[in-house]
Amino acid sequence: MTGPRLFSPDDAARLIAVPGETDDKYRRGVLGVVTGSVEYPGAAVLGVEAALRTGVGMVRYLGPARATDLVLQRRPEAVTEPGRVQAWLLGSGMPVARTGSELEPAARERLHHALDSGRPLVLDAGALDLAAATDAPAVIVPHAGELARLLRLEREAVHADPLGSARAAAERFGVTVLLKGHTTHVVGATGEELVARSAPAWLATAGAGDALAGILGALVATHADAVVDDAALLGRLAAAAAVIHGLAAQRASAGGPFTVLDLCRELGPTVAQLVKYRPAV
Repeated sequence: MTGPRLFSPDDAARLIAVPGETDDKYRRGVLGVVTGSVEYPGAAVLGVEAALRTGVGMVRYLGPARATDLVLQRRPEAVTEPGRVQAWLLGSGMPVARTGSELEPAARERLHHALDSGRPLVLDAGALDLAAATDAPAVIVPHAGELARLLRLEREAVHADPLGSARAAAERFGVTVLLKGHTTHVVGATGEELVARSAPAWLATAGAGDALAGILGALVATHADAVVDDAALLGRLAAAAAVIHGLAAQRASAGGPFTVLDLCRELGPTVAQLVKYRPAV
């Protein structure tokens, strides 16, 4: 059995959708975002920021009042009314949806509307437990502790065998799995195994996962119709998001510490560099 394939910057570059002269904001992709909570409104800000800077026609943010205010202060171009959406990012900074008791009725309604939409899903943090509650193409983005909880394992077991743990989750829940870490492991719903290693160690900081989810949400939204036709594409998009995330972190770090907003600021230049030098298809 061959090992997982290293996903390169050239691989990621091939998955960046560059808009054409006739593309409008809807053709470029609309990402619906249901993230953030009263306790963690910053997760919403970081995910929206990352998605917009990665490249998407519109972000439609639907969340609690305080998070909505902060999102609009940071990114006034975000739309905060329901409407057309091509893909969804759910759960960052939210309580675990499985328990239900900690979710406000409005949040529960937004999540289930997204799950029932049939559009591709990126499930993070509080929405990870919803992976088995939808037939839509879905990718989950847990860290080791979250994956251990989903699989009812000890965290040390996931650290000891990250690829095997990601594979087990993909098989159990029928979704694509992106297991976050210094080395990112991706297992597609069809079994394809990929790794990404572009991230500096300085990236181990609060909010980094929220930005990664936003990057992935943008990539999925710009390829949403193709994902509906071929769910295997989600694995490659997940690996591409991890590569872009890591390369932007390298630029933001320059060998030292940085903030997640510093990383987000480098996403546009990172995408531009990848597009400029990407190999011919």
